[in-house]
Amino acid sequence: MLIDRKRIEEVAAVIAPYLRVTPVLTLSGADFGLARFSLTLKLELLQHSGSFKSRGAFANLLLRPLPAVGVAAASGGNHGVAVAYAAMRLGVKAKIFVPTVASPDKVQRIRAYGADLAIVGDRYADALAASQAWIAETGALAVHAFDQVETLLGQGTLGTELASQAPALDTVLVAVGGGGLIGGLAGWYAGHTRVIGVEPELAPTLTEALKAGRPVDAPAGGIAADSLAPRRVGELMFPIARAHVERVTLVSDAAIRRAQDALWQTARIAAEPGGAAALAALLSGVYVPAPGERVGVVVCGGNTTAVNFGDP
Repeated sequence: MLIDRKRIEEVAAVIAPYLRVTPVLTLSGADFGLARFSLTLKLELLQHSGSFKSRGAFANLLLRPLPAVGVAAASGGNHGVAVAYAAMRLGVKAKIFVPTVASPDKVQRIRAYGADLAIVGDRYADALAASQAWIAETGALAVHAFDQVETLLGQGTLGTELASQAPALDTVLVAVGGGGLIGGLAGWYAGHTRVIGVEPELAPTLTEALKAGRPVDAPAGGIAADSLAPRRVGELMFPIARAHVERVTLVSDAAIRRAQDALWQTARIAAEPGGAAALAALLSGVYVPAPGERVGVVVCGGNTTAVNFGDP
């Protein structure tokens, strides 16, 4: 397997000098009005660039030869922010392509990190096509948001960190977009800990792929469209998910909004919609822990300016 513990640990050692060790917050389910069970939030929204995506970005830029023209990436937002940040830290040129659905906060951060930004089309797939044309024309290094070995290995380093901070977890809930994060985590845990995927109902990429037996196009809408709606999951992560993701649950946009509000009201954590999606599975009851179950939830992104969340 391309993505396993040994390779993830090797990559973790390479990228560690450029990353934060993000904290965990241990709560009770009762803090959110649920049954009493152990709940550990992995606060990856406190990572450089505001999301876990910095892990994969640094893995790509540190492990692959870089052409003089620099790197290029397509993104709904967070991956672009992360690549722009990593390129700034390493003194590399970067051109980032995002769709119009990218949030103003993410667009502003990409520009602030000094990357050349192009806003193209309405969805991630449009930005990806534009980036591929640019790469073919210029020879820039493609830094894929999820369907790249280095990206998966980088995201998997979150697993090494979480395992050291909360070694007794029974289950980890993680949001799914293109599948880079859940692919990396599933490669790390590989059946030792249950990994549960959480997707918006309006962007069921992994759900549809598992039904079809392969990655297929799925709807790409909803409140988290700038982070969890790439149209289809990656080819590289799919066999990992099929082998090591126990199941995938779907949550509504309203449930995601309520999870954002709950994180803010309970712990003053300002998560973006995609960052709150995994918790939404617990709060909406689509995932119900067993008595005594030790549950980890990855709060994976915080690139938002909103704090008065409430219901939509």
